[in-house]
Amino acid sequence: MITSAPSAEQRHADVPGRSPENYPATGHIRRRTVRANGLDFPILEAGRGPLVLCLHGFPDHAQSWIPFLDRLAREGYWAVAPALRGYWPGGAAPDGSYRALATGQDVLALIETLGAEQAILVGHDLGARAAYAAASLDATRVRKLVGLAVPYGNGLTTAFVADGEQQRRSWYMFFFQTRLAEMAVQLNDFAFLDRLWRDWSPGYVLAASDRSALNETFGQPGVLTQALAYYRQLFTPPSDPASQALEALANGPVAVPSLYLHGTKDGCMSAQLSEGMEAMFTHGLERVVMPGVGHFLHLEQPDAVLSHVLRFLRS
Repeated sequence: MITSAPSAEQRHADVPGRSPENYPATGHIRRRTVRANGLDFPILEAGRGPLVLCLHGFPDHAQSWIPFLDRLAREGYWAVAPALRGYWPGGAAPDGSYRALATGQDVLALIETLGAEQAILVGHDLGARAAYAAASLDATRVRKLVGLAVPYGNGLTTAFVADGEQQRRSWYMFFFQTRLAEMAVQLNDFAFLDRLWRDWSPGYVLAASDRSALNETFGQPGVLTQALAYYRQLFTPPSDPASQALEALANGPVAVPSLYLHGTKDGCMSAQLSEGMEAMFTHGLERVVMPGVGHFLHLEQPDAVLSHVLRFLRS
């Protein structure tokens, strides 16, 4: 069974930690911080009912999920969008890890902190990676999973090594390994991030207010370096055997019903990389390739993406 949202008194109770004042409230969106896995996570939330965790990617933040939170709340769900570890001042990883294992553990801890037995996970980009890891670590806490724009399985790792086209798309990952990255990303009011959005979602223009809010997130103390740490740890395994074993578990099969969405115009990850990923999903995977859509498909075509998600959740 899935537990419903807590009472209004519980939801609005003061929670120790930094309140996310920089996230604007829209409609019935509520803001607070919750303590989980050694961190005070800023969250946005709306609605009552079964818990849906919406997990953002890079270069993005939880605020991009606000239209989803509103819609999911109207459809009878308790929709929550937390910031990923590192994406707020004071949010640096307590253990120094920004690997899949750590973000998957964060997701499981958030489910417990929010008082739910299970949650539905909707993850985009790095958020999808966190969702896969959480389900791999403990499938009993995940009812259903929706991944957007970043596939799962050995095919992606192989592409980084052997696929020249994907290596070209992933140039930024390799650039982030250098000491020049922080300076380059911040130049000219984060023009580097503008380029990524243009390349990854051709034809989609981020609204000026959304761009300003996104730049504000990455301009906060420590956030950019912490966000880059996800990529700086991507290609190196943990040093100790115990962590290596847990990391392998976090990269294992996903034993929950799952939906995967990818756009044909994605300039970050080729949709072809998701072919064959069904083998990693032991309880079924529905894969949908959306024509004419880029990497930020949930922002480019929110109604179409939401329709796929809601149909899947009700099935």
